[in-house]
Amino acid sequence: MAQILVTGGLGFIGSHTAVELIKAGHEPVLIDDLSNSTASVLDGIEEITGHRPVFERVDLKSKAEVRDFFGRYSSLDGIIHFAAFKAVGESVHKPLEYYENNLGSLVYLLQEMRDLQIDNLIFSSSCTVYGEADELPITENSPVKAAISPYGNTKQVGEEIIQDAIKAHGFNAISLRYFNPIGAHPSAMIGESPLGVPLNLVPYVTQTAAKVREQLAVFGSDYETRDGTNERDYIHVVDVAKAHVVALNRLLNRQNEGAYEVFNLGTGTGSTVLEVIQSFERVSNSKLNYKIVERRPGDVTAAYADTTKANTVLGWTAEKSLDDAMADAWRWEKKIRNID
Repeated sequence: MAQILVTGGLGFIGSHTAVELIKAGHEPVLIDDLSNSTASVLDGIEEITGHRPVFERVDLKSKAEVRDFFGRYSSLDGIIHFAAFKAVGESVHKPLEYYENNLGSLVYLLQEMRDLQIDNLIFSSSCTVYGEADELPITENSPVKAAISPYGNTKQVGEEIIQDAIKAHGFNAISLRYFNPIGAHPSAMIGESPLGVPLNLVPYVTQTAAKVREQLAVFGSDYETRDGTNERDYIHVVDVAKAHVVALNRLLNRQNEGAYEVFNLGTGTGSTVLEVIQSFERVSNSKLNYKIVERRPGDVTAAYADTTKANTVLGWTAEKSLDDAMADAWRWEKKIRNID
């Protein structure tokens, strides 16, 4: 059993990863500043697993709070770092907040890893580092391009900071470049519950269906895709969470090839925004109120993964379908809205 710090541990991916860590016999220690989550997520984790993990409210932007936390948890076996702002559109309007939150917190964590000789890090990265890819599907060898949003830039620079720290201080890290995690736990005990107006597609879809939002805006219908809307690789959050456990075990068992590795996490299949809407309508047996509006700054036309490296080297494969993810997301939304 390994004791693993999970930053952003009450967030969407963090909470699902905590569940999978517990199932795998590890001991997650969760920290979160609750800026986009609630402490009640702990109840859901406990209901699913029968175990209530340790949780502390920590603001990773505060070096003093970070240092205080690590003063009390100095024997961690590794860190899975999720905590970050993550909305492309919002980052265009709030770049300084994104740089402070996403990069400052990473530096403080790496300093503690250095000082306490914590060897293993899994970094929550993103397919946004590839920008508008020259070729699809996107492999790990696809060029990392100049970022088209501050959010994307924080992930690019974050990976560079980690690599520089590894060269100087000698620990091991894996960057997992997610495509588009969606869905919820099949139990409907945890799911995606953004505070305020959702900045990602699927929770806006489910909130529109639940009458919390009046109408879904589809940003652009003139992209060079099969129906004119953006195309993305949507992957079930449980599949993403399981990949973190596989990656962690790879580091703990010293199976990594080199001190720094990168893996794409996706299904290998792209779905357009309209296809996501159609999937939701299919699994919910209802019609969604949506309209086409102008393009949104920072959005690329299409991005979907070549998952060969994750499948063969990491030994992980996504198992759940788009319909699975939309059905689970809708089940979660109905539960939290008390809809029969």
